[in-house]
Amino acid sequence: MSGPKFSDITLPPDLTGHGKGTGPVRRRRPIYVDLLPPCNSACPAGENIQAWLAEAQAGRYRRAWQILMRDNPMPAVHGRVCYHPCESHCNRNEVDEAVSIHAVERFLGDLALREGWEAETEAPPSGRRVLVIGAGPSGLSAAYHLVRLGHEVEIHEAGPLAGGMMHFGIPAYRLPRRELEQEIQRIQRMGVKIRLNHRVDDVLEEQTNGRFDAVFLAIGAQLSKRVEIPSRDAGKILDAVSFLRQSASGDPPKLGRRVAIYGGGNTAMDAARTAKRLGAEEALIIYRRDREHMPAHPFEADEALEEGVKINWLRSIKQIDQTHIQVEVMRIDEHGYPQPTGEFETLEADALILALGQDTDTAFLHRIPGIRFKEDGTVLVDANLMTGKAGIFAGGDMVPSERTVTVAVGHGKKAARHIDAYLRGTTYAPPPKHPIVGFDQLHVWYLTEADQREQPVLDPVVRAYGFDEVVQGLSEPEALFEARRCFSCGNCFECDGCYGACPEQAIVKLGPGKRYRYDYDRCTGCAVCHEQCPAHAIEMISEPGA
Repeated sequence: MSGPKFSDITLPPDLTGHGKGTGPVRRRRPIYVDLLPPCNSACPAGENIQAWLAEAQAGRYRRAWQILMRDNPMPAVHGRVCYHPCESHCNRNEVDEAVSIHAVERFLGDLALREGWEAETEAPPSGRRVLVIGAGPSGLSAAYHLVRLGHEVEIHEAGPLAGGMMHFGIPAYRLPRRELEQEIQRIQRMGVKIRLNHRVDDVLEEQTNGRFDAVFLAIGAQLSKRVEIPSRDAGKILDAVSFLRQSASGDPPKLGRRVAIYGGGNTAMDAARTAKRLGAEEALIIYRRDREHMPAHPFEADEALEEGVKINWLRSIKQIDQTHIQVEVMRIDEHGYPQPTGEFETLEADALILALGQDTDTAFLHRIPGIRFKEDGTVLVDANLMTGKAGIFAGGDMVPSERTVTVAVGHGKKAARHIDAYLRGTTYAPPPKHPIVGFDQLHVWYLTEADQREQPVLDPVVRAYGFDEVVQGLSEPEALFEARRCFSCGNCFECDGCYGACPEQAIVKLGPGKRYRYDYDRCTGCAVCHEQCPAHAIEMISEPGA
């Protein structure tokens, strides 16, 4: 009969080092601490993930959602489109799989929409007005947080709908429009005014005419990058951003039976999957590197391949002649860069979609004195996200940073705090962060394996013929189970382990939600409480004066 698996048994106490603090004179004492969970640290939106997971695992869903909304105004959106770096850093990866944080966030976001929960404000009216230019994720986030801080906010958006690239760049099979629109409407109900089809060409004039005290620039990256491809008689060539925008608007271009997509990012995957849904019999992605070096997230490529999209790795387009595309076979060198081989192939396609990245149109800002730009056209800002012009801030895709919805939302929150301080004549100083707690610091009592609850997905054959949402989300029991997989790294969750383990009864319970305190008249410094605390919420320090 085989013995038990190591991962299924309680770890034995470390008796070799147990007595370091004991004796007639206490040399060390325990203290309660709060450390920074790696998921919180990795979140671009700055969410207090552990805090709202703790409420969710107790079934207090509305309270969990309220904590979430302090940092992120669109959890139903983020639960779908965020690439969840929090999960890549989750300490649970060392045991089985990361907590499916984004799936629980989506559950809470969808539940809030069904129940009609409304966000709370934090401050009385300030009498100050802020102009936000652009109704994408960064602009919506900044407006939301500024309204919560008591300011009057107006968004001026050049397009016909709010949402920016969330609406026109992310296909509906990933982000259903109903949930997106509902979360935007909730922001509007808080008092944010959105003026659509209102392009701003002169920022200073717009600010003066509207009597705005500050401006936040949040123009998305909606210009496709160009590439020079020699062509004798080019066929139909489109850029991915325009193609996705037209498709989202209900007026997609005619593509033909065979469609080629040039690029290897998430936009390329979206364009190929959209082309299949619009009737293309063949969608072929051409990318100059291999899968290991593609910028697209692996699951995006997996889902595309499941739906019948073909990917031609290590190919670079050299010439186009009507429906003939000449490509050169590439190889990856020791530094990960593609190098030509001199070997050529010819592919057939009725249309070519270029998905080589996006730029932001910032030319209209050049007339503003003080604003400086990088060579790629993005706006340079200081640590407070203020441009070189006092009172004008910028964030999201138009500043040098990673371009994701979650990063943009994080910029909006950060800008709102600094704009609020600017309007009040102060300076915002973020509180210092606690040290990050790693898995090796935890004292997990038992390492049982509880695999991640995966969200159900539509069958690839079914989903390739329509824009129904691919990922279906967790049920309440599944979301509850997933939330309870959290280790609560670095923070006390009142498990009573220290209280029960103390041989001297030196730990005093303060009541639900109030944690504990030490009675140092009783404590001998034996460190039993520290050794058994699963979350590493207790540390041993030298006795003062010792």
